[in-house]
Amino acid sequence: MSMTLVALLGVLCLFLLILLKMPISFAMFMVGFFGMLYMTSPIAAYNVISSGIWEQLSGYSLSVIPLFIFMGELLFRSGITEKIFAAAYAWIGHFRGSMATTTILSSAGFAAVSGSNTATAATVGTIALPEMKKFGYNRALSAGSVAAGGTLGVIIPPSSVLIVIALQAELAIRDLFLASIVPGLILVVLFIATIGLLCRRRPDMGPAGVRSSWSVRWRSLKGIIEIGALFTLVLGGLFAGWFTSTEAAAVGCIGAMLITLIQGKLSWAVLSEAIANALKSSAMILMLVAGAVIFGRFLTITRLPYMVGEWAAALPLPAMMVMACILLIYVIGGALMDAMGFLIISIPIFFPVALALGYDPIWFGVVVCIVTSMGAITPPVGVNAFIVKSLDAELRMGETFRGVGYFIPPYLLCIALLLVIPQLVLFVL
Repeated sequence: MSMTLVALLGVLCLFLLILLKMPISFAMFMVGFFGMLYMTSPIAAYNVISSGIWEQLSGYSLSVIPLFIFMGELLFRSGITEKIFAAAYAWIGHFRGSMATTTILSSAGFAAVSGSNTATAATVGTIALPEMKKFGYNRALSAGSVAAGGTLGVIIPPSSVLIVIALQAELAIRDLFLASIVPGLILVVLFIATIGLLCRRRPDMGPAGVRSSWSVRWRSLKGIIEIGALFTLVLGGLFAGWFTSTEAAAVGCIGAMLITLIQGKLSWAVLSEAIANALKSSAMILMLVAGAVIFGRFLTITRLPYMVGEWAAALPLPAMMVMACILLIYVIGGALMDAMGFLIISIPIFFPVALALGYDPIWFGVVVCIVTSMGAITPPVGVNAFIVKSLDAELRMGETFRGVGYFIPPYLLCIALLLVIPQLVLFVL
């Protein structure tokens, strides 16, 4: 059997195991191990398991994952979400659709300390959905703004997905974080513009709230100054070269503990719960990384990624058209399965293709992160849509997916802009 056929059968088996509800990390591990067993020898396969996984998981750079997750867990328990939401509403609450806009801004603020789309949607949605219901907002718009805002959690740094992409593609975490800021802000602006257009056409979708006095507005900032200072210190220090990514995460953890302590929210119960949740999330991500190591080595042996790259580069088509087809695959993959899982499976295949087509690796990493995060609000899976539905018993699934449908065009426009103007990602590097 040819190496190409073995590789294709391996990829097919991987997706079959995932469809049978096997965890993605275990599925990649099994397919990679048995594929190497067939292609090489038992000794070589066992050596990859022992040395390959140890080499990857013992790396100093991986410690950034539990540290950033722990920082987000602590800040979540400090009451940051309520304060961000209150501050945003105090400043823009008198505009039409302001509650939905506040939801987007609060999601962006929480994303800056969270790194997870599901955590952002669940946390902000718990506060935003009852508030929008109280003000008579259209339920589809309410659900859509929470679900779409939640996707910012994996785009705006620090992002666990960007960290995994950096590890998979051997890129600098700092560069990916820096390059994702402008696309994240573009998405925020496009989301807010979409809400404004919807509420201008149908004012009943998002009635205007009460105008806050200037004294209330200035007082509302008091609750988020500490968070802003921490975010500036962590990411500013990282980008300025004061810290490595791991050191920046450690500084963030210390700062988060101090903020939670100053606000009187730090206790042994809170600390132990934050540690436990950070460990669970980190273990899941590290298992994905371990599975990806084995599966990636199997694909490397079969040379499938390089053959696909050479084939794509030789196609009589413009590079942008080939890249558009690749991104379409990511849209479909992100809609059918977990974004991080699909990224880990697909990067060993498509990353060499992007390089063969002449695209910058940092640009590709940021764009595929954005494309697959759109899958979190795209049927049939759309994990964020299901999370939002679970937060409000009165919401119907049809309303939720109609609501997220309002935010698909902004996503597509953002992706098109990044395709046509790559410097929107690269000019900061």
